[in-house]
Amino acid sequence: MTEQLKKKYTMDLTTGPILKNVIIFSIPLVISSVLQLLFNAVDVMVVGKFAGDNSLAAVGANGPIVNLLINLFMGLSVGANVLVARYFAAKEEEKLSKVVHTAITVSLISGILLIVIGWFGARALLEWTQSPPGVIELATVYLRIYFFGMPATMIYNFGAAILRGVGDTKRPLYYLAFAGVINVVLNLIFVIILKMDVVGVGVATVISQTISAALVIRCLMQEDGAIRLVFQKMSVDPDSLWQMIKIGLPAGIQSAMFSLSNVVVQSSINSFGKTAIAANAAGQNIEAFLAVATRALAQATVSFVGQNIGARKYERIVKIVLTILGCAFVIDLICGNGIYWLGRPLVGLYTNSDIVVTAGVERLAIACRLHFIYACMDVMAGALRGMGHSVAPMIVSILGVCVFRVVWVTFLWNSGIDFGIDAIYWTYPMSWALTLFAHMIYYFIARRFLKRKLERI
Repeated sequence: MTEQLKKKYTMDLTTGPILKNVIIFSIPLVISSVLQLLFNAVDVMVVGKFAGDNSLAAVGANGPIVNLLINLFMGLSVGANVLVARYFAAKEEEKLSKVVHTAITVSLISGILLIVIGWFGARALLEWTQSPPGVIELATVYLRIYFFGMPATMIYNFGAAILRGVGDTKRPLYYLAFAGVINVVLNLIFVIILKMDVVGVGVATVISQTISAALVIRCLMQEDGAIRLVFQKMSVDPDSLWQMIKIGLPAGIQSAMFSLSNVVVQSSINSFGKTAIAANAAGQNIEAFLAVATRALAQATVSFVGQNIGARKYERIVKIVLTILGCAFVIDLICGNGIYWLGRPLVGLYTNSDIVVTAGVERLAIACRLHFIYACMDVMAGALRGMGHSVAPMIVSILGVCVFRVVWVTFLWNSGIDFGIDAIYWTYPMSWALTLFAHMIYYFIARRFLKRKLERI
Protein backbone atom coordinates (compact mmCIF):
# COMPACT_ATOMS: atom_id res chain seq x y z
CA MET A 1 0.00 0.00 0.00
CA THR A 2 1.46 3.34 -1.00
CA GLU A 3 2.17 5.85 1.74
CA GLN A 4 -0.02 8.46 0.04
CA LEU A 5 -3.02 6.17 -0.15
CA LYS A 6 -2.41 4.94 3.37
CA LYS A 7 -2.42 8.49 4.70
CA LYS A 8 -5.50 9.48 2.74
CA TYR A 9 -7.83 6.60 3.54
CA THR A 10 -6.48 4.39 6.30
CA MET A 11 -6.19 5.21 10.01
CA ASP A 12 -3.83 4.04 12.70
CA LEU A 13 -6.25 3.47 15.59
CA THR A 14 -3.50 2.58 18.06
CA THR A 15 -2.20 6.11 18.63
CA GLY A 16 -3.53 9.62 19.10
CA PRO A 17 -6.51 11.04 21.04
CA ILE A 18 -9.24 8.42 21.33
CA LEU A 19 -12.33 10.64 21.20
CA LYS A 20 -11.09 12.59 18.17
CA ASN A 21 -10.22 9.40 16.28
CA VAL A 22 -13.54 7.79 17.21
CA ILE A 23 -15.38 10.79 15.78
CA ILE A 24 -13.29 10.86 12.58
CA PHE A 25 -13.71 7.12 12.11
CA SER A 26 -17.42 7.02 12.99
CA ILE A 27 -18.78 10.01 11.06
CA PRO A 28 -18.50 8.30 7.63
CA LEU A 29 -20.11 5.20 9.16
CA VAL A 30 -22.98 7.28 10.53
CA ILE A 31 -23.46 9.05 7.21
CA SER A 32 -23.30 5.69 5.39
CA SER A 33 -25.95 4.22 7.67
CA VAL A 34 -28.16 7.31 7.40
CA LEU A 35 -27.94 7.22 3.61
CA GLN A 36 -28.70 3.49 3.56
CA LEU A 37 -31.71 4.04 5.78
CA LEU A 38 -32.86 7.02 3.74
CA PHE A 39 -32.72 4.89 0.62
CA ASN A 40 -34.62 2.10 2.39
CA ALA A 41 -37.06 4.65 3.74
CA VAL A 42 -37.70 5.85 0.21
CA ASP A 43 -38.63 2.25 -0.65
CA VAL A 44 -41.15 2.20 2.17
CA MET A 45 -42.42 5.77 1.65
CA VAL A 46 -42.90 5.41 -2.08
CA VAL A 47 -44.70 2.10 -1.83
CA GLY A 48 -46.81 3.30 1.13
CA LYS A 49 -47.79 6.61 -0.46
CA PHE A 50 -48.28 5.45 -4.05
CA ALA A 51 -49.21 1.77 -3.76
CA GLY A 52 -51.18 1.66 -0.50
CA ASP A 53 -51.06 0.14 2.98
CA ASN A 54 -51.20 -3.44 1.67
CA SER A 55 -47.97 -2.90 -0.24
CA LEU A 56 -46.43 -1.09 2.74
CA ALA A 57 -47.32 -4.04 4.97
CA ALA A 58 -45.94 -6.47 2.34
CA VAL A 59 -42.54 -4.75 2.34
CA GLY A 60 -42.55 -4.36 6.13
CA ALA A 61 -43.43 -7.99 6.81
CA ASN A 62 -40.22 -9.08 5.08
CA GLY A 63 -37.84 -7.18 7.37
CA PRO A 64 -37.38 -9.78 10.13
CA ILE A 65 -37.22 -12.61 7.59
CA VAL A 66 -34.53 -10.90 5.49
CA ASN A 67 -32.48 -10.19 8.60
CA LEU A 68 -32.89 -13.75 9.84
CA LEU A 69 -31.52 -15.25 6.63
CA ILE A 70 -28.59 -12.89 5.98
CA ASN A 71 -27.33 -12.21 9.51
CA LEU A 72 -25.80 -15.65 9.98
CA PHE A 73 -23.52 -15.06 6.98
CA MET A 74 -22.97 -11.41 7.80
CA GLY A 75 -21.45 -12.47 11.12
CA LEU A 76 -18.48 -13.80 9.16
CA SER A 77 -17.84 -10.25 7.92
CA VAL A 78 -17.38 -9.26 11.57
CA GLY A 79 -14.71 -11.95 11.78
CA ALA A 80 -13.08 -10.57 8.65
CA ASN A 81 -13.16 -7.05 10.13
CA VAL A 82 -11.46 -8.15 13.35
CA LEU A 83 -8.78 -10.20 11.54
CA VAL A 84 -8.00 -7.45 9.02
CA ALA A 85 -7.65 -4.89 11.83
CA ARG A 86 -5.43 -7.22 13.82
CA TYR A 87 -3.12 -8.26 10.96
CA PHE A 88 -2.97 -4.72 9.58
CA ALA A 89 -1.79 -3.32 12.92
CA ALA A 90 0.63 -6.23 13.40
CA LYS A 91 1.94 -5.79 9.81
CA GLU A 92 1.37 -9.49 9.00
CA GLU A 93 0.88 -9.01 5.25
CA GLU A 94 0.63 -12.63 4.14
CA LYS A 95 -2.09 -13.44 6.66
CA LEU A 96 -3.90 -10.22 5.76
CA SER A 97 -3.94 -11.11 2.06
CA LYS A 98 -5.33 -14.58 2.77
CA VAL A 99 -8.13 -13.11 4.90
CA VAL A 100 -9.09 -10.65 2.15
CA HIS A 101 -9.37 -13.30 -0.55
CA THR A 102 -11.12 -15.78 1.71
CA ALA A 103 -13.64 -13.13 2.80
CA ILE A 104 -14.61 -12.14 -0.74
CA THR A 105 -14.88 -15.78 -1.84
CA VAL A 106 -17.09 -16.63 1.13
CA SER A 107 -19.28 -13.59 0.48
CA LEU A 108 -19.96 -14.74 -3.08
CA ILE A 109 -20.74 -18.33 -2.06
CA SER A 110 -23.04 -17.26 0.77
CA GLY A 111 -24.88 -14.82 -1.51
CA ILE A 112 -25.62 -17.56 -4.05
CA LEU A 113 -26.83 -19.87 -1.28
CA LEU A 114 -29.18 -17.14 -0.04
CA ILE A 115 -30.71 -16.79 -3.52
CA VAL A 116 -31.68 -20.46 -3.40
CA ILE A 117 -33.07 -20.23 0.14
CA GLY A 118 -34.99 -17.03 -0.58
CA TRP A 119 -36.50 -18.23 -3.85
CA PHE A 120 -37.77 -21.59 -2.65
CA GLY A 121 -38.57 -20.67 0.93
CA ALA A 122 -40.17 -17.22 0.58
CA ARG A 123 -43.82 -18.16 0.93
CA ALA A 124 -43.23 -20.77 3.63
CA LEU A 125 -41.34 -18.22 5.71
CA LEU A 126 -44.10 -15.66 5.34
CA GLU A 127 -46.74 -18.24 6.28
CA TRP A 128 -44.64 -19.07 9.32
CA THR A 129 -44.85 -15.42 10.43
CA GLN A 130 -48.63 -15.49 9.91
CA SER A 131 -48.71 -12.79 7.24
CA PRO A 132 -52.36 -11.98 6.46
CA PRO A 133 -53.93 -13.21 3.18
CA GLY A 134 -54.08 -9.69 1.74
CA VAL A 135 -50.37 -9.20 2.29
CA ILE A 136 -48.68 -12.54 1.70
CA GLU A 137 -48.87 -12.62 -2.11
CA LEU A 138 -47.21 -9.24 -2.55
CA ALA A 139 -44.71 -10.02 0.21
CA THR A 140 -43.68 -13.27 -1.49
CA VAL A 141 -43.02 -11.52 -4.79
CA TYR A 142 -40.96 -8.81 -3.10
CA LEU A 143 -38.92 -11.30 -1.05
CA ARG A 144 -37.98 -13.43 -4.06
CA ILE A 145 -36.82 -10.42 -6.05
CA TYR A 146 -34.94 -8.99 -3.08
CA PHE A 147 -32.91 -12.15 -2.61
CA PHE A 148 -31.60 -12.04 -6.17
CA GLY A 149 -29.45 -9.18 -4.91
CA MET A 150 -27.94 -11.20 -2.06
CA PRO A 151 -24.56 -11.95 -3.72
CA ALA A 152 -24.08 -8.22 -4.28
CA THR A 153 -25.19 -7.42 -0.72
CA MET A 154 -22.75 -9.93 0.73
CA ILE A 155 -19.84 -8.74 -1.42
CA TYR A 156 -20.39 -5.08 -0.53
CA ASN A 157 -20.63 -5.76 3.21
CA PHE A 158 -17.59 -8.04 3.32
CA GLY A 159 -15.62 -5.56 1.21
CA ALA A 160 -16.66 -2.70 3.48
CA ALA A 161 -15.63 -4.76 6.52
CA ILE A 162 -12.16 -5.23 5.00
CA LEU A 163 -11.79 -1.50 4.41
CA ARG A 164 -13.02 -0.68 7.92
CA GLY A 165 -10.40 -3.03 9.30
CA VAL A 166 -7.64 -0.80 7.92
CA GLY A 167 -9.39 2.32 9.19
CA ASP A 168 -11.05 3.29 5.88
CA THR A 169 -14.69 4.28 6.35
CA LYS A 170 -14.76 6.93 3.61
CA ARG A 171 -14.80 4.93 0.40
CA PRO A 172 -17.63 2.58 1.46
CA LEU A 173 -19.60 5.79 2.10
CA TYR A 174 -18.90 7.12 -1.40
CA TYR A 175 -19.95 3.85 -3.04
CA LEU A 176 -23.10 3.55 -0.97
CA ALA A 177 -24.09 7.13 -1.70
CA PHE A 178 -23.76 6.68 -5.45
CA ALA A 179 -25.66 3.39 -5.48
CA GLY A 180 -28.33 4.81 -3.18
CA VAL A 181 -29.07 7.75 -5.44
CA ILE A 182 -29.57 5.26 -8.27
CA ASN A 183 -31.94 3.32 -6.00
CA VAL A 184 -34.04 6.39 -5.25
CA VAL A 185 -34.31 7.40 -8.91
CA LEU A 186 -35.29 3.88 -9.95
CA ASN A 187 -37.88 3.69 -7.15
CA LEU A 188 -39.57 6.83 -8.40
CA ILE A 189 -39.54 5.58 -11.99
CA PHE A 190 -40.63 1.99 -11.31
CA VAL A 191 -43.32 2.65 -8.69
CA ILE A 192 -44.77 6.07 -9.51
CA ILE A 193 -44.38 6.20 -13.28
CA LEU A 194 -44.42 2.54 -14.33
CA LYS A 195 -46.81 1.41 -11.52
CA MET A 196 -44.71 -1.68 -10.76
CA ASP A 197 -45.68 -1.69 -7.05
CA VAL A 198 -43.46 -3.91 -4.82
CA VAL A 199 -41.82 -5.42 -7.91
CA GLY A 200 -40.39 -2.02 -8.78
CA VAL A 201 -39.04 -1.53 -5.25
CA GLY A 202 -37.41 -4.95 -5.32
CA VAL A 203 -35.82 -4.50 -8.75
CA ALA A 204 -34.49 -1.05 -7.85
CA THR A 205 -32.92 -2.46 -4.69
CA VAL A 206 -31.19 -5.30 -6.56
CA ILE A 207 -29.74 -2.93 -9.16
CA SER A 208 -28.39 -0.53 -6.53
CA GLN A 209 -26.90 -3.38 -4.51
CA THR A 210 -25.10 -4.64 -7.60
CA ILE A 211 -23.63 -1.19 -8.24
CA SER A 212 -22.29 -0.86 -4.68
CA ALA A 213 -20.73 -4.34 -4.87
CA ALA A 214 -19.05 -3.56 -8.21
CA LEU A 215 -17.57 -0.36 -6.77
CA VAL A 216 -16.12 -2.01 -3.66
CA ILE A 217 -14.61 -4.83 -5.76
CA ARG A 218 -13.07 -2.27 -8.09
CA CYS A 219 -11.61 -0.46 -5.07
CA LEU A 220 -9.99 -3.59 -3.66
CA MET A 221 -8.58 -4.56 -7.06
CA GLN A 222 -6.87 -1.17 -7.36
CA GLU A 223 -5.27 -1.30 -3.92
CA ASP A 224 -1.56 -1.75 -3.33
CA GLY A 225 -0.23 -4.11 -0.72
CA ALA A 226 -1.86 -6.90 1.24
CA ILE A 227 -5.51 -5.87 0.89
CA ARG A 228 -5.36 -5.85 -2.91
CA LEU A 229 -7.87 -8.27 -4.44
CA VAL A 230 -6.55 -10.49 -7.24
CA PHE A 231 -9.15 -12.74 -8.85
CA GLN A 232 -6.56 -15.46 -9.51
CA LYS A 233 -5.95 -15.66 -5.75
CA MET A 234 -9.60 -16.01 -4.82
CA SER A 235 -9.94 -19.15 -2.75
CA VAL A 236 -10.80 -20.26 0.74
CA ASP A 237 -7.76 -20.48 3.00
CA PRO A 238 -8.69 -23.05 5.71
CA ASP A 239 -6.88 -21.25 8.54
CA SER A 240 -8.31 -17.84 7.62
CA LEU A 241 -11.80 -19.29 7.28
CA TRP A 242 -11.50 -21.01 10.64
CA GLN A 243 -10.43 -17.77 12.32
CA MET A 244 -13.30 -15.91 10.64
CA ILE A 245 -15.72 -18.60 11.77
CA LYS A 246 -14.28 -18.66 15.27
CA ILE A 247 -14.75 -14.90 15.69
CA GLY A 248 -17.60 -14.18 13.30
CA LEU A 249 -19.91 -17.19 13.38
CA PRO A 250 -20.98 -16.63 16.99
CA ALA A 251 -21.79 -13.02 16.04
CA GLY A 252 -23.73 -14.31 13.03
CA ILE A 253 -25.63 -16.85 15.11
CA GLN A 254 -26.36 -14.13 17.64
CA SER A 255 -27.72 -11.81 14.93
CA ALA A 256 -29.71 -14.65 13.37
CA MET A 257 -31.22 -15.51 16.76
CA PHE A 258 -32.03 -11.82 17.28
CA SER A 259 -33.84 -11.91 13.97
CA LEU A 260 -35.55 -15.20 14.85
CA SER A 261 -36.88 -13.69 18.05
CA ASN A 262 -38.02 -10.68 16.02
CA VAL A 263 -39.83 -13.04 13.65
CA VAL A 264 -41.70 -14.41 16.67
CA VAL A 265 -42.49 -10.85 17.76
CA GLN A 266 -43.52 -9.99 14.18
CA SER A 267 -45.86 -13.00 14.17
CA SER A 268 -47.54 -11.61 17.27
CA ILE A 269 -47.80 -8.17 15.71
CA ASN A 270 -49.25 -9.70 12.53
CA SER A 271 -52.11 -11.12 14.57
CA PHE A 272 -53.28 -7.55 15.26
CA GLY A 273 -53.97 -7.02 11.52
CA LYS A 274 -52.58 -5.01 8.64
CA THR A 275 -52.86 -1.66 10.46
CA ALA A 276 -50.50 -2.92 13.16
CA ILE A 277 -48.17 -4.40 10.52
CA ALA A 278 -48.01 -1.13 8.57
CA ALA A 279 -47.52 0.91 11.76
CA ASN A 280 -44.76 -1.41 12.94
CA ALA A 281 -43.05 -1.22 9.53
CA ALA A 282 -43.02 2.59 9.69
CA GLY A 283 -41.94 2.56 13.35
CA GLN A 284 -39.10 0.13 12.68
CA ASN A 285 -37.92 2.26 9.78
CA ILE A 286 -37.80 5.39 11.95
CA GLU A 287 -36.17 3.55 14.84
CA ALA A 288 -33.51 2.31 12.44
CA PHE A 289 -32.36 5.93 11.99
CA LEU A 290 -31.80 6.10 15.73
CA ALA A 291 -29.65 2.99 15.56
CA VAL A 292 -27.21 4.41 12.98
CA ALA A 293 -24.95 6.05 15.54
CA THR A 294 -25.17 2.94 17.69
CA ARG A 295 -24.06 0.66 14.86
CA ALA A 296 -21.31 3.06 13.81
CA LEU A 297 -19.94 3.23 17.34
CA ALA A 298 -20.18 -0.55 17.76
CA GLN A 299 -18.29 -1.04 14.47
CA ALA A 300 -15.74 1.55 15.61
CA THR A 301 -15.30 -0.39 18.85
CA VAL A 302 -14.56 -3.61 16.93
CA SER A 303 -11.94 -1.91 14.72
CA PHE A 304 -10.33 0.16 17.50
CA VAL A 305 -10.09 -2.76 19.91
CA GLY A 306 -8.97 -5.12 17.12
CA GLN A 307 -6.11 -2.88 16.00
CA ASN A 308 -4.95 -2.29 19.58
CA ILE A 309 -5.00 -6.03 20.25
CA GLY A 310 -2.83 -6.51 17.15
CA ALA A 311 -0.45 -3.78 18.29
CA ARG A 312 -0.44 -5.22 21.85
CA LYS A 313 -1.59 -1.90 23.32
CA TYR A 314 -3.93 -3.44 25.85
CA GLU A 315 -3.91 -0.44 28.18
CA ARG A 316 -5.78 1.68 25.59
CA ILE A 317 -8.70 -0.72 25.37
CA VAL A 318 -10.33 0.36 28.66
CA LYS A 319 -10.18 4.03 27.60
CA ILE A 320 -11.57 3.17 24.16
CA VAL A 321 -14.55 1.26 25.59
CA LEU A 322 -15.41 3.93 28.17
CA THR A 323 -15.14 6.72 25.60
CA ILE A 324 -17.36 5.02 23.03
CA LEU A 325 -19.83 3.83 25.67
CA GLY A 326 -20.29 7.40 26.89
CA CYS A 327 -20.82 8.68 23.35
CA ALA A 328 -23.43 5.98 22.65
CA PHE A 329 -25.38 6.71 25.85
CA VAL A 330 -25.57 10.47 25.38
CA ILE A 331 -26.39 10.38 21.65
CA ASP A 332 -29.15 7.80 21.97
CA LEU A 333 -30.71 9.39 25.04
CA ILE A 334 -31.05 12.77 23.33
CA CYS A 335 -32.00 11.53 19.86
CA GLY A 336 -34.39 8.83 21.10
CA ASN A 337 -36.52 11.31 23.01
CA GLY A 338 -36.34 13.77 20.12
CA ILE A 339 -37.68 11.18 17.68
CA TYR A 340 -40.53 10.34 20.06
CA TRP A 341 -41.63 13.99 20.34
CA LEU A 342 -41.59 14.29 16.54
CA GLY A 343 -43.33 10.94 16.19
CA ARG A 344 -46.55 11.94 14.45
CA PRO A 345 -45.03 13.94 11.58
CA LEU A 346 -42.31 11.30 11.16
CA VAL A 347 -44.72 8.36 10.92
CA GLY A 348 -46.92 10.53 8.70
CA LEU A 349 -44.16 10.48 6.08
CA TYR A 350 -44.87 6.77 5.55
CA THR A 351 -48.64 6.67 5.38
CA ASN A 352 -51.77 8.77 4.81
CA SER A 353 -53.73 6.84 7.46
CA ASP A 354 -54.26 8.55 10.85
CA ILE A 355 -54.87 5.17 12.47
CA VAL A 356 -51.52 3.86 11.26
CA VAL A 357 -49.79 7.07 12.44
CA THR A 358 -51.23 6.73 15.95
CA ALA A 359 -50.23 3.08 16.13
CA GLY A 360 -46.73 3.89 14.89
CA VAL A 361 -46.18 6.56 17.55
CA GLU A 362 -47.22 4.00 20.17
CA ARG A 363 -44.25 1.87 19.15
CA LEU A 364 -41.83 4.83 19.18
CA ALA A 365 -42.89 5.76 22.72
CA ILE A 366 -41.41 2.53 24.04
CA ALA A 367 -38.59 1.55 21.69
CA CYS A 368 -37.04 4.96 20.94
CA ARG A 369 -37.14 6.56 24.38
CA LEU A 370 -35.28 3.59 25.87
CA HIS A 371 -33.01 2.93 22.92
CA PHE A 372 -29.94 4.14 24.84
CA ILE A 373 -29.99 0.73 26.58
CA TYR A 374 -29.58 -0.97 23.20
CA ALA A 375 -26.78 1.45 22.29
CA CYS A 376 -24.74 0.51 25.35
CA MET A 377 -25.47 -3.19 24.80
CA ASP A 378 -24.23 -3.05 21.20
CA VAL A 379 -21.00 -1.21 22.10
CA MET A 380 -20.19 -3.73 24.82
CA ALA A 381 -20.74 -6.59 22.36
CA GLY A 382 -18.45 -4.84 19.86
CA ALA A 383 -15.73 -4.49 22.50
CA LEU A 384 -15.88 -8.19 23.33
CA ARG A 385 -15.73 -9.20 19.65
CA GLY A 386 -12.77 -6.90 19.06
CA MET A 387 -11.02 -8.62 21.95
CA GLY A 388 -11.63 -11.96 20.24
CA HIS A 389 -14.41 -13.11 22.59
CA SER A 390 -17.42 -14.12 20.50
CA VAL A 391 -18.88 -17.30 21.99
CA ALA A 392 -19.74 -15.92 25.44
CA PRO A 393 -21.41 -12.74 24.09
CA MET A 394 -23.37 -14.96 21.69
CA ILE A 395 -24.66 -17.14 24.52
CA VAL A 396 -25.47 -14.12 26.67
CA SER A 397 -27.33 -12.41 23.83
CA ILE A 398 -29.28 -15.52 22.88
CA LEU A 399 -30.43 -15.97 26.46
CA GLY A 400 -30.95 -12.29 27.26
CA VAL A 401 -32.63 -11.22 24.03
CA CYS A 402 -33.88 -14.18 22.04
CA VAL A 403 -35.01 -16.62 24.71
CA PHE A 404 -36.46 -13.85 26.84
CA ARG A 405 -38.52 -12.47 23.94
CA VAL A 406 -39.88 -15.86 22.97
CA VAL A 407 -40.72 -16.69 26.59
CA TRP A 408 -42.37 -13.29 27.08
CA VAL A 409 -44.52 -13.52 23.95
CA THR A 410 -45.44 -17.15 24.73
CA PHE A 411 -46.41 -16.14 28.26
CA LEU A 412 -48.64 -13.37 26.95
CA TRP A 413 -50.44 -15.66 24.49
CA ASN A 414 -51.03 -18.36 27.10
CA SER A 415 -51.82 -16.12 30.07
CA GLY A 416 -55.44 -15.48 29.16
CA ILE A 417 -54.81 -11.76 29.66
CA ASP A 418 -56.40 -9.37 27.17
CA PHE A 419 -53.14 -7.59 26.43
CA GLY A 420 -52.52 -4.78 23.97
CA ILE A 421 -49.72 -4.44 21.46
CA ASP A 422 -47.75 -2.37 24.01
CA ALA A 423 -47.04 -5.56 25.94
CA ILE A 424 -45.26 -6.94 22.87
CA TYR A 425 -43.26 -3.75 22.27
CA TRP A 426 -41.96 -3.86 25.85
CA THR A 427 -40.03 -7.04 24.99
CA TYR A 428 -37.40 -4.84 23.30
CA PRO A 429 -36.15 -2.63 26.18
CA MET A 430 -36.49 -5.38 28.76
CA SER A 431 -34.36 -7.79 26.71
CA TRP A 432 -31.76 -5.07 26.00
CA ALA A 433 -31.36 -4.34 29.71
CA LEU A 434 -30.86 -7.99 30.64
CA THR A 435 -28.26 -8.50 27.91
CA LEU A 436 -26.36 -5.28 28.69
CA PHE A 437 -26.01 -6.29 32.33
CA ALA A 438 -24.62 -9.72 31.39
CA HIS A 439 -22.23 -8.24 28.77
CA MET A 440 -20.77 -5.87 31.34
CA ILE A 441 -20.11 -8.70 33.78
CA TYR A 442 -18.32 -10.71 31.10
CA TYR A 443 -16.35 -7.65 29.95
CA PHE A 444 -14.84 -7.22 33.43
CA ILE A 445 -13.85 -10.89 33.39
CA ALA A 446 -12.27 -10.56 29.90
CA ARG A 447 -10.43 -7.41 30.97
CA ARG A 448 -8.84 -9.26 33.88
CA PHE A 449 -7.49 -11.86 31.45
CA LEU A 450 -6.03 -9.06 29.29
CA LYS A 451 -4.40 -7.50 32.35
CA ARG A 452 -2.75 -10.79 33.25
CA LYS A 453 -1.58 -11.20 29.66
CA LEU A 454 -0.03 -7.73 29.77
CA GLU A 455 1.78 -8.57 33.01
CA ARG A 456 3.35 -11.64 31.37
CA ILE A 457 4.76 -9.65 28.41
